[in-house]
Amino acid sequence: MQSAFKLARPLRRISGPPHRAFSISSRRAEHFLNANQATFEKVTASTGTNERVVLVDFYADWCQPCKILSPILENVTANAETKTGSGRALDLVTVNTDEEVVLASQFRISSIPTVVAFKDGKPVSQFVGALNEAGLRQFLETI
Repeated sequence: MQSAFKLARPLRRISGPPHRAFSISSRRAEHFLNANQATFEKVTASTGTNERVVLVDFYADWCQPCKILSPILENVTANAETKTGSGRALDLVTVNTDEEVVLASQFRISSIPTVVAFKDGKPVSQFVGALNEAGLRQFLETI
């Protein structure tokens, strides 16, 4: 029985093993916006296993300096090329202090915005107030 289909051109066999191009890139930063207590604990506790630094931004919706800092934090941490001084990549967690009062009091947040850096599951550094991008990058160099 003959096939009703004909190939327009014969198939060409390529000798040798197939060549594939693989590229490895840094994992994109994760953003956990408006995190609750459970998300906060899960993300900050996991920093020891994935060689990343987690920046936790304590903010409130009514806070004007927070509205200035938030997009800067999101832009800088979204860039996979951004690293800390120790060479670690970044993730971002934001915590609304009006909704997560217990979490804010646990870290003695008295002024906002406050950004706390977690490394290996522990808070290692922080700053209070809005920074510009250059100031944020300078802070990251110290971690």
